[in-house]
Amino acid sequence: MNKRPGYSPEVRERAVRMVLTGEHEHRSRWAAVQSVAAKIGCTPQTLLTWINKMEVDSGIKPGVTSDQAARMKELERENRELKRANEILRKASAFFAQAELDRKPKF
Repeated sequence: MNKRPGYSPEVRERAVRMVLTGEHEHRSRWAAVQSVAAKIGCTPQTLLTWINKMEVDSGIKPGVTSDQAARMKELERENRELKRANEILRKASAFFAQAELDRKPKF
């Protein structure tokens, strides 16, 4: 997979701040995003994604915050592990119950 290295949180924060503070100097937010993206070497869509995430995290826009998304991901992983453990225990229980039925009675 051809994955490029990510940008540090400081670079992301600075780029977002540059767009938001320099937005009035451009004809639109998209023009500001394109200008800043060219300066830091990322795509405009990537920078726009950072801006949207910052706005959701700060409560400016509605949506799922980064903390909530991380917590949800953690809970989903834990849920998968618990389901897997329950399935193993259910199969083990059935196996030992069958073994008990197959055992010859002692007289």
